[in-house]
Amino acid sequence: MPHEVIMPALGMAQDTGKIVSWLKSSGDPVKAGEALFEVETDKAVMEVESPADGYLTDVQAEAGADVPVGQVIALVSATAEGSATIAKASTNPGGGDETLLPEGKAVIMPALGMAQDTGVIVAWHKGLGDPVAAGDILFEVETDKATMEVEAGVDGFVAALLAQETEAAPVGDRIAIISAKAPAHPVQRSLSDGDSLKSAVTPYLAPKAKTKPQKVPKMQAIKSSNGPILASPKARRLALEQELDLNRLVEAGHPQPFHVADLEVLRTMLAQTVKTPATPSRRMTADLPTDGFAEFAQWAAENAGIKDANAVLAGLAAASLGQEMAIIIVESFGQSRAYDVPVSEFSSIIETKDDAAPDLILRDLRMSRVSTVNLGVENAPVLTLTQANGGLCITLECAGHHLSANAAVSLLSEFAGRMEQPLRQLL
Repeated sequence: MPHEVIMPALGMAQDTGKIVSWLKSSGDPVKAGEALFEVETDKAVMEVESPADGYLTDVQAEAGADVPVGQVIALVSATAEGSATIAKASTNPGGGDETLLPEGKAVIMPALGMAQDTGVIVAWHKGLGDPVAAGDILFEVETDKATMEVEAGVDGFVAALLAQETEAAPVGDRIAIISAKAPAHPVQRSLSDGDSLKSAVTPYLAPKAKTKPQKVPKMQAIKSSNGPILASPKARRLALEQELDLNRLVEAGHPQPFHVADLEVLRTMLAQTVKTPATPSRRMTADLPTDGFAEFAQWAAENAGIKDANAVLAGLAAASLGQEMAIIIVESFGQSRAYDVPVSEFSSIIETKDDAAPDLILRDLRMSRVSTVNLGVENAPVLTLTQANGGLCITLECAGHHLSANAAVSLLSEFAGRMEQPLRQLL
């Protein structure tokens, strides 16, 4: 099937293009991307490339001719012989009933490349009836290779939108009309409406008081602390729709400009970020004028046969927790021992594996020179014993989810009372 060569649009204010010269003659073999002819507008001169491999045939305009934008001027065919089947350019691009459309400047679907047949309207940045300046962004168009913002090209008012967002409009087709004056009856149309006179046009209904036609918000420039973030229009649009913060890519040193593929990198970064909910930590101390534990430990060894002072400490700590069974880890002299402590006599306390998950850690620093501690939260509540003014200081440290405020106060108070008067344990 032959490939059409059309007169491209170099700007939205362009109606025609002048063929400066043909760089290939009819019947010449051509390669995709090879320059076929030069076209001139009031703003630029550019070379137009071949959309495919083949032979240049059916040339319809000579050098020096002014050709309407979107009109087919040649074919790239499989053979050097012409087909003589080029369709005439439509006098009413976009279809529909011409008499029902407002007067004004037509906005056509531009060609971003000669191999492009259609462009998908990503978003309209102006709504029906809106005033526009020539340099205002009117819409975004996307092809298989690029996404670009298209300017209005002329001052005026949006009098008609002839295609909906997400629709693919043929290159050269009229997709909007900008009128010089505010339109009395703007028109909204969809490409799917076809040429039916009954459904081709949906008249604009005047809004109720204090309301306006719905507008598509114009995307603002995305900025970071170091200045604007460079990103393709499609990447910016998807980032806004999916609430993705492009600043994270900037902070990670990801190269700019960002494209759609970079959003997947951003999603991976966010998935790998572990969000740990903030929990309050608790720290409180109790100062005792005397330490009654030494005498009690000696009594337990002589009368109850419990010679392990750490087991006795574990028993006092477990009793202060108020649990039927608790695992207490006692750390002293650089050693750590774990104890299973039931709510019964001290003689039932047994040493267990030190890798067991503890209910409470008891750190005995009375024989060291440490006077105060603030070591932070661990995997269980921690009671630390230090000397203080000839007496004893007990510090409790824990996370908020370990103990409630009332439970923390109760634990420290109970343990402090037992360390000051251990005989309470026997009452």
